[in-house]
Amino acid sequence: MKKKVIILINKLSENPAPDELDVIDQVEAVEKSLDEMGLPHDREFIGLDLGPLVKRMESEPHAIAFNLVESLNNNGGLVYFVPALLESIQVPFTGNPSDALFLTTQKPLAKKILAGQGIPTPQWFGSDEVKKLDPARTYMVKPSREDASVGINDENVFPGADPSVLSKFREKWGTHFFIEEYIEGREFNLSVVGSPTGPEVLWPAEILFQNFPEGKPEIVGYAAKWDENTFEYKNTVRNFDFSESDQPLLSELKSLCYNCWEAFNLRGYVRVDFRVDRNNRPFVLEINANPCISPDSGLYNAALRSGYTFTQIIERILNDL
Repeated sequence: MKKKVIILINKLSENPAPDELDVIDQVEAVEKSLDEMGLPHDREFIGLDLGPLVKRMESEPHAIAFNLVESLNNNGGLVYFVPALLESIQVPFTGNPSDALFLTTQKPLAKKILAGQGIPTPQWFGSDEVKKLDPARTYMVKPSREDASVGINDENVFPGADPSVLSKFREKWGTHFFIEEYIEGREFNLSVVGSPTGPEVLWPAEILFQNFPEGKPEIVGYAAKWDENTFEYKNTVRNFDFSESDQPLLSELKSLCYNCWEAFNLRGYVRVDFRVDRNNRPFVLEINANPCISPDSGLYNAALRSGYTFTQIIERILNDL
């Protein structure tokens, strides 16, 4: 008998934003692959009350949980609750374990681990360390616990000589933000998929900022990801084609992905975001454990470019429990 797959999804808010609705696209893509694999499946929506999840999994003791939960009560910092619970009741589940999700979603903590492991990451400061900023450098303020570019736009980038912009973010996030040096240069996303024989880095992607006027920050903000009617969305393009001269850099990025996989005890599937400065030095911006896998996502398209079908990727994820 083939094992049933229970797809876990975070409950949506009453008026969900595009970044929240995206999980439904992911669910439908996974369901299509499960149908191709001949695996029975069902959906289970998850909220802050995890009791129903326990009852559901206990009622189907041979099922596998496909964890697509991206937030609880619209709080991305709580995503590790679900795998922690599944671990405690010994239910097999896809994607990253609770410790990996906790460490990677607490962004300042993740940066400390990166630095401690000798993995390059842009210099950063806590919300109470404004006096340490270099007036000659440019910085970017980021929320400590959110993914999907939530809360990121041009206003987040500011000169170290004028940190007055931070007052706005204190009102919005309290102390739950950090300040990171803004790296002028190129941006890359590399997706990694696990398997019983170890992780594989898929075809690399570079984000091209086309037609950006001088002075406009070249960042993948919320508009670039989610608002199809904006300049940023239309002019932020994913590119998979590279010259021979890029190969040494791409090899270095790939090596850093494997280092991140080991340092954070990653599993299943991950996306690592990089900036590369004008001197060709790479920096890890962040590690996205259980990243988006909708048909327009970086991982989905990197898989296709690497010669895999999406169903083959889903099968690998199911085999890396």
